Amino acid sequence: QVQLVESGGGLVQAGGSLRLSCLASGRTFSAYAMGWFRQAPGKEREFVAAISRSGSTSRYANSVKGRFTISRENAKNTVYLQMNSLEPEDTAIYYCAGKSTTWDGTTLPFDHWGQGTQVTVSS
Repeated sequence: QVQLVESGGGLVQAGGSLRLSCLASGRTFSAYAMGWFRQAPGKEREFVAAISRSGSTSRYANSVKGRFTISRENAKNTVYLQMNSLEPEDTAIYYCAGKSTTWDGTTLPFDHWGQGTQVTVSS
């Protein structure tokens, strides 16, 4: 089991940047593929980005490709989401997610979730 705690959310103007962090408890973080999802008011939760357990593979939603970057530091039990060129449409609660796996890929049904961190982008 792993527990996930997000941080780094806040209020930013359009065009600005934020970096979200997700700290995982436990000693097996490197066995987890990790991802970021978001949920805007009145909308369903949607996929944002994912990274494999080794960090060698990542994938992104088309809406954030070229603006967001997911990365991880296994020694620090942390996954990051660097968000640049933010748009009002990026306003949402951002959730960190994890999945224990022996496969070094990113297409997984995540089953561990954090509580979320609010990101608000003003126009």
